[in-house]
Order: sequence, then C-alpha cells, then structure tokens
Amino acid sequence: MRALLVVNPKATTTSERVRDVLVRALRSEFDLVVERTRRRGHATALAREAAADGLDVLVTLGGDGTINEAVNGLMTGAPFETRPALAVVPGGSTNVFARALGLPKGWAEGASVILEALRAGRVRTIGLGRADDRYFTFCAGLGLDASVVRRVEQARLRGRTSTPALYMRSAVTQYFTEMDRRHPPITLERPGETAEPELSTVIIQNTAPWTFIGDRAINPNPGSSFDLGLDVLALRRLRVHSTTRTVTQLLSPDREPHGSQVVRLHDVSEFSLLAGRPQAFQLDGDYLGEREKVRFTSVPGALRVIC
Repeated sequence: MRALLVVNPKATTTSERVRDVLVRALRSEFDLVVERTRRRGHATALAREAAADGLDVLVTLGGDGTINEAVNGLMTGAPFETRPALAVVPGGSTNVFARALGLPKGWAEGASVILEALRAGRVRTIGLGRADDRYFTFCAGLGLDASVVRRVEQARLRGRTSTPALYMRSAVTQYFTEMDRRHPPITLERPGETAEPELSTVIIQNTAPWTFIGDRAINPNPGSSFDLGLDVLALRRLRVHSTTRTVTQLLSPDREPHGSQVVRLHDVSEFSLLAGRPQAFQLDGDYLGEREKVRFTSVPGALRVIC
C-alpha cells in the first residue's frame, strides 16, 4: 500500500523525535512519502496530488487546521471510489476531530491505534459539512465564537501558547469590549421554513463534541453525528444574564442549552446565514475572515477514515 504523511512542523505537540518515530512505524506498513507543510493551504495541495496519484492512505500529523486543509484537498482531487482513506495522528493543542473519532489525545497513543486499525482494515465512512465551497469536519461558526478564534490566532502570532485559559480570556474580552450585543445581525434561512432573524452568533456542528476545554467535552448539540446532517446552536441577544446561563449549561455535562435566547436545530441538510454587517467566520477552528452570507450543506458519506 502507498501512503503520504503530511506533517505540520509548527503543530503544537510535534517535534523531530515525534516525526522520526512515526515515520519509522508507518514505513513498516507502507510505501511511504513524507511531506512537510510550508505555508497555509499547502496541505490542501499535497492531499489533492495524493488523490490524483491514486495513493491508498493519507496520514496527517498536525492539528485540526491541517486536517481541514487535507480533507479539502481530498474532496477536490478524486471521486469517492478512488479517494485515499484519511488517518489522523493528533499533533495539535486540542485535536477535536481525532478525539471525535475516538482516538486518544496524545500522538503516541493515537499513532498506535491508527496502525492497529490499518492492519485490521477498520475504515469508517463519515459525512462532512460544507460552507459555500469549503468542507469542514466538525464545526463552523459565524459571530462570537469565530471572533474568539480570530483573537486567539492574533495572540499566537505574538508568541502566546494556545491554552484553554487563553480561549476563555479571549471570549470574555471579545464579549464585553468588541460585540454589538444590542443589534443581532444574523438571519438563518431554511428552504420551506420560517426564517430565524436577529441572531448574534451561530455555531454549526457536524459531530459531537463541538470542542474541548482540556479534557472536558463541550457539547451544545450532543446528538450531532458524522452519520447525520448538521446541528445548529444560535443565540439571539447576548444579554449578560441569559448568556451566563447558556455558558453555564454548556459547561455542565448533564445539561443542554435552552431558553428564550437559544435556537437549536438538529439534523439539517441545508440552510443559509445572512448578516446585516460583516461577521467573523471560522471552520474547524481556523479563522477565515469576515462574511455577510454563507450557505451550509450536509454532505453524507463523503470520506473514508481510519479509526
């Protein structure tokens, strides 16, 4: 079998030793080619070439951003029948996609499980989400959560380390100093359904959980699944009292968000978000700029993964 290992050398938990150990292990099973990403979007190009060359497996060592890029390359490079299977070795700070597949958090344990699954031929077909022309694996967001992602990315460019505390501080700062909480700008539209206007922020899930804070899973829509359509959590007005209650519900493992300011949708195949002014936008935890309109669709049975 032929495989490509795509390594993000800047990923949080990778090192030269990690890469060497993983390469030796994979070469015992595959005819392996190793490529390191050199810029944003490089993993997409590498994955597209792997699909066009008819490789059997694409392995990523990196975080969720590297996986998102690789998935987008696979989805544009070949039809489903000849598309390489995807295997992900956790190498980022959070690794939501890998953990949603049931993989361990650490790279060593994750690599061991991946190798065992490859030998046993354990392959699962999962659905993806699509935002306009870009695919995502586990989440998307328009509004507050994407603004927090943007703030965290800016802090990392200044040399800060990505930690749960950094995300929490960024969320509090964004909420109190940057948000126009009185004039919710987003409207959610679905074919044949009444529109949901005056939304402040919208979170879209393709699986559960939405994210992790350390080892704690955060599950706005615990019924979300790779085998179903998209789930949505939207908040109307971000009043301090109602927002605090919703955050408390999100942090409670046995409570689901509810209330007059909460909108939730389950297993949706298609919808659009329209904003009266540009809103921060993120896919799989990567900030992608500001948008005023995004069309979301569920893409069932899109990708084979080793798990």
